[in-house]
Amino acid sequence: MRCQRVVDISLVLCLIFFAQSTHQARGQTKPLNILFIAVDDLRPELGCYGSDYADTPSIDALARSSTLFVNHFVQVPTCGASRYALLTGRSPLQSGVTRSNGALYGGATAISKTELAVAQTLPELFRRSGYQTTCIGKISHTADGRVYQYNGAGDGRPELPHAWDDLPTPFGAWKRGWGIFFAYNNGHHREDGQGHKDVMQFEAVEDADLPDGLLAETAITRLAQYSKSSQPFFLGLGFFKPHLPFVATKGDWDAFADVQIPPPPYPNKPASKHYHGSGEFFKYTFPFSKTRPLDDRKIHDLRRAYLACVRYTDRQVGKVLLALKQYGLADNTIVVLWGDHGWNLGDSHMWAKHAPFERAVRSPLIINVPGVTSGKTSTSLVETIDIYPTLLALAKPTFQQTQHQLDGKDMTPILRNPTATVREAALSFWGKAVSVRTDRFRLITSKVDGHYTNFELFDETTGFDPVRNLANENMPVVQQLLGHIPDN
Repeated sequence: MRCQRVVDISLVLCLIFFAQSTHQARGQTKPLNILFIAVDDLRPELGCYGSDYADTPSIDALARSSTLFVNHFVQVPTCGASRYALLTGRSPLQSGVTRSNGALYGGATAISKTELAVAQTLPELFRRSGYQTTCIGKISHTADGRVYQYNGAGDGRPELPHAWDDLPTPFGAWKRGWGIFFAYNNGHHREDGQGHKDVMQFEAVEDADLPDGLLAETAITRLAQYSKSSQPFFLGLGFFKPHLPFVATKGDWDAFADVQIPPPPYPNKPASKHYHGSGEFFKYTFPFSKTRPLDDRKIHDLRRAYLACVRYTDRQVGKVLLALKQYGLADNTIVVLWGDHGWNLGDSHMWAKHAPFERAVRSPLIINVPGVTSGKTSTSLVETIDIYPTLLALAKPTFQQTQHQLDGKDMTPILRNPTATVREAALSFWGKAVSVRTDRFRLITSKVDGHYTNFELFDETTGFDPVRNLANENMPVVQQLLGHIPDN
């Protein structure tokens, strides 16, 4: 049974955003605010994406008054590189960032500590346009916007220099950024030196017993402050769950006690060079044997744990969206909810991301624009790098000079008409691999000695899962999809 409190939040949110859609953006005199919500490791297994067993009333309510993108694909299936593309608006074809989690603060692609005459990142551009910019949680790769290693070493410099006016992420009992990211109940975390590495834990009682609940509370406090100011704002709010370890409240785990959670549709190991051994996942401590293949009961419990974490984060999203309305900000605020990449839940014998397959590069994207969006679903192909130019087109910040040319497409035609298209194919990258997705096919290839080779072609009949490689019998299709790679 779903608790009545959750249902009530869903109803309220639905009414909020339905009312919001009657507001006309044209003729706006006050700049549009931006509430950008990032959710780590969120795959499109939500009610609004057709899952009848997920428990996501708050996100579903947002979707009912927004444009929901069914075919949104990230640039890279790992946190840091995906967020690099989002924040810089650059394709990996131009930046070369196809794998690194530290691209924003390390090496040749790092954001310069020196303030340039142009904006290096999306929030910096809005800050230069007079916006109050705030980062709560994980928007770039680090958990609080400061550069530290997992063990706490580092100087704590901003990961995005010149981007944020403040970084008020609460640490609570966990005391530091990576502590709250890898948190367990009662102030323990994976990097505290005490050996805490359980893959799942559902002991907490209240939402604020865990970091994401504190993130929501901090965001609500900040929205209250914004409501008393005439200055527009860009609030980046990055929730941690459902990222590993799977930790939420006991109530979230109990909510799925009688729910029939389907098994992975294709659980067998694929004959693909891009298959991986799920190292990120299996380094945790399990409450049962990790001998593979995992049996059906173990797979069910792990999928249940993931869904419990999604339920917990959905509730935090709902609280923040409710506060946005209560403080009179909803009618003038663009809301974006974005998953930084997908996740394998036993699909193709894999767990986590780190592969150029459909499950790892497809993620949720929902955009709500006052007076423009109203309960639309689009199957048009879009990429994460399309978010940057779209926000510029919608909010029209006064400063629009970027360090590099933006590689994405403006999605406003789709926001106004969900059947519109802005691209014929979506590209994703993982190391040397390039993945090309059209409506019907996904091609995965690698560049060797200046030429693309090692073709893997999958089609929609298996949900683009790597079940059967069709490349050899469909070389004309392979050649057609290769044509979508600009440097081919």
